[in-house]
Amino acid sequence: MISVSETAKAKLAQLMSEEGFAIDKDFVRVGVKSGGCSGLSYDLNFDKQAIETDKVFEANDVKIAVDKKSFLYLMGTVLEFSGGLNGKGFVFNNPNAQRTCGCGESFSL
Repeated sequence: MISVSETAKAKLAQLMSEEGFAIDKDFVRVGVKSGGCSGLSYDLNFDKQAIETDKVFEANDVKIAVDKKSFLYLMGTVLEFSGGLNGKGFVFNNPNAQRTCGCGESFSL
């Protein structure tokens, strides 16, 4: 399962609304793809529906869809949002990552 902090939930609700999605009925699609300076990078999008092969669950009233392969890399991850001086954006606190890059957008196992 992936957890969603209160600050991430608030930012997701704002962004989803701006893009024509509703946090109470649409999905946040989280995944992992090849790339980035550490080998794997995070992917976050919005979707109107989940597909049959997705792992679907709810965290902090946010509906999350994750493809099964990505789910193996993301189990236990906490999605947070940072708006501090060092940068603004979503942060994936992933307990499975053995190494991350300096920007925090990619990782390796």
